[in-house]
Amino acid sequence: MYVRFPLSLRNVEDLLHERGIDVSHESVRFWWNRFGPMFVAEIRRKRVQQPHAHSNWQWHLYEVLVKINGEQHYLWRALDHEGEVLESFVTKCRDRKAALKLLRKTMKRHGNPEIIVTDKLRSYGAAMKVIGNASRQQKGRWQNNRAESLIQNYVRDIMILRACG
Repeated sequence: MYVRFPLSLRNVEDLLHERGIDVSHESVRFWWNRFGPMFVAEIRRKRVQQPHAHSNWQWHLYEVLVKINGEQHYLWRALDHEGEVLESFVTKCRDRKAALKLLRKTMKRHGNPEIIVTDKLRSYGAAMKVIGNASRQQKGRWQNNRAESLIQNYVRDIMILRACG
């Protein structure tokens, strides 16, 4: 149920009850644990088969500073227009070589996008010139909000986990 709609188990129980099906939320949880991975695999398989079926096929690239064992590293990620993570990896540096690695890995696996949205980091522009996608890059102050909002959600979840534990 969490694949496409943010419904809780009790919400699903209520929806089914309105339609005359009397089940408990525990039955819904059991069904989801059993059949959910099959639904997710089917959705991902269909998305990979037709990656350019969407007219607004675009990627959002970003990097964020993370600490691993007390050392600073950069987490590089590529997202599609729906917010799915296409590729991610960690490096110690924030340069053209790392941006080029992210682009090549993502393009090898998912093909070429129509638009690549980035922030104003100059490493992206240099990597785009090497690949030949400089005309497809869009950069601006507010254009990469999808990626930035995912970072904020990730940081919020980490803070909640730290507060609980």
